[in-house]
Amino acid sequence: MTVGIIGLGLIGGSLAKAFQRDESVTVLGWDADHSIVEFAEIAQAIDGELTDEKLQGLDLLLLATYPEAVVEHMTRLAPLLDKTTLVIAPIVAACGVKIAKMSGRGLGHTGGTIDKMESVPGTRTALSQEEFFAQVNKIGLSVIGQSEGIAVADKKMYALRDVTATVSCIPLIASSIMSKKLASGSDAILLDVTTGTGAFMKTVDQSIELAELMVAIGTHHGRRVAAMITDMDTPLGRNIGNSLEVMESMDVLKGRGPADLTEVCLQLAANMLVLAGKGTPAECRAMAQAVIADGSAFAKCKEMFAAQGGDTRVLDDYSLFEQPAARYELLAEQDGYIVANDAEKIGSASVLLGAGRQKKGDPLDFAAGITLHKKRGDYVHKGESLATFYGAADKFEAAAAEYRSGLVYGDQKPEEAPLVYALVTKDGVERY
Repeated sequence: MTVGIIGLGLIGGSLAKAFQRDESVTVLGWDADHSIVEFAEIAQAIDGELTDEKLQGLDLLLLATYPEAVVEHMTRLAPLLDKTTLVIAPIVAACGVKIAKMSGRGLGHTGGTIDKMESVPGTRTALSQEEFFAQVNKIGLSVIGQSEGIAVADKKMYALRDVTATVSCIPLIASSIMSKKLASGSDAILLDVTTGTGAFMKTVDQSIELAELMVAIGTHHGRRVAAMITDMDTPLGRNIGNSLEVMESMDVLKGRGPADLTEVCLQLAANMLVLAGKGTPAECRAMAQAVIADGSAFAKCKEMFAAQGGDTRVLDDYSLFEQPAARYELLAEQDGYIVANDAEKIGSASVLLGAGRQKKGDPLDFAAGITLHKKRGDYVHKGESLATFYGAADKFEAAAAEYRSGLVYGDQKPEEAPLVYALVTKDGVERY
């Protein structure tokens, strides 16, 4: 087995020494300061220098640092928020911060970021390590599928948690999430911890408890970490589904996206830029707004898709996406305000339509999904369209029943929930 380590400081050097205990492992190292590489060889922490030519032959690559980069791995406790990656990553990259992100596929609720990306025809998400780094160095942005070599022990521990009824244990959730962030070498980590019916953490207090623990873990390991607590009682934006969410993400980058999705993305992007040392929160928000306004964020997103083989014409002309087999209008059964519109039920309905997986390996219908016309707090009249379903016609009945099971009408308009509840840093919790 050959292991490559980028960055030979305290963490990278410790990893190298640990691997050297196994005589079957060859350890190659690289650092921006070549004298550190020479010292590591003399100290027998590494077996040789990691050159560009040797990248391709590695079995495992660990990032203990990444020059001038923020390796952004936002926590996805609710896949209904995955569309934010395709907005935030290009915004931050357009502001001059390199983004190298590993994302996953979806299981339950809806597809993951990688599924959404692959709805753009031709897009490759399984890049080699050499291709991944070359792309980040060249254009400053790449989003690829998760590596099987990252946090291998965590996968085994998760299987044990599943059969011992400890999946919901907050310390184990925190350690599982942060093991992958630390192993993949993030310099600065922004965690998006969602709360509500569509999230794993159902209350704000639970979400803050999880966030504080993850921030403490990252800080202990010398990383710059912050966590935002965001609402997931109602889906962000109006589209749920793979190509549907890509379209909506592109609309945000073009400056014409839904207000709630745009606002959350701006707050997340601004906090990432703060972590990257780009300025104050107000200055960083202004930077994020500027790259949307001048079109450079959208251009950066197209550049990423093009670099990964995607047909970027669909990002300008949505009619070129795969089209759904049929459409169905879900109509209101009575007059009244929508006082509850369970996000988890909406996500489950989209899965029944084919937009997500019920079990690993299930095929996806990239064109399937839901467009919401009415959301929590809106007043509706009987017979008015609540949502449009897309997919195979034989799936509409079950999806409609699932959607309606989370829908509650009332005479009074419900109190508006905040989009962001709190920001958690090493300095404490700031509630909004």
